[in-house]
Amino acid sequence: MKVPHNYISEHRTECMIMRPLTVKHIAPWIGFLRDKTAIRYFPERGLNPDESAKHWIESQLLRYADGRFGLMSLHLGDGTFIGQCGLITQEIDGEKVLEIGYHLFPDYWGKGYASEAAIYFRKFAFENGITDQVVSIIHTENELSQAVAGRNGMKLWKHSSWNGKDVVVFAVSKSESL
Repeated sequence: MKVPHNYISEHRTECMIMRPLTVKHIAPWIGFLRDKTAIRYFPERGLNPDESAKHWIESQLLRYADGRFGLMSLHLGDGTFIGQCGLITQEIDGEKVLEIGYHLFPDYWGKGYASEAAIYFRKFAFENGITDQVVSIIHTENELSQAVAGRNGMKLWKHSSWNGKDVVVFAVSKSESL
């Protein structure tokens, strides 16, 4: 899956600005990783929050530098950093897929921001001819994220194991989203 030149740039929705992550996002991401509510279903890395936040952001920066997809920072119109969303290449059950991933600070849950960002990136993937299907890989107990996937037009595709967790994989094809 080729990353279009316009992916690693600024994107806007009605309520948000999405930009590539920078090292400036490490400090607030430490706070996210220290919040037990925020990380209840988060993929564990086995590192303390400080090391994990640095590793997480640097991994996205490396993806950008290598011409791969990566999560983007989500900001409200006033600049408030509220989380991350974007496209990310994953492998599940031996199959390479393009995932729409999203992680928001709990103060911004239930306000429609994750859905708005996820819908934006679904449309971006299809309108730019990147893939014919996008997925979201979600912990089996994470009902809030499953609801976001549903609002993004996705349906349960399969159950699997990913990063040592039981997950459900929601998917939507380009033809289903027209």
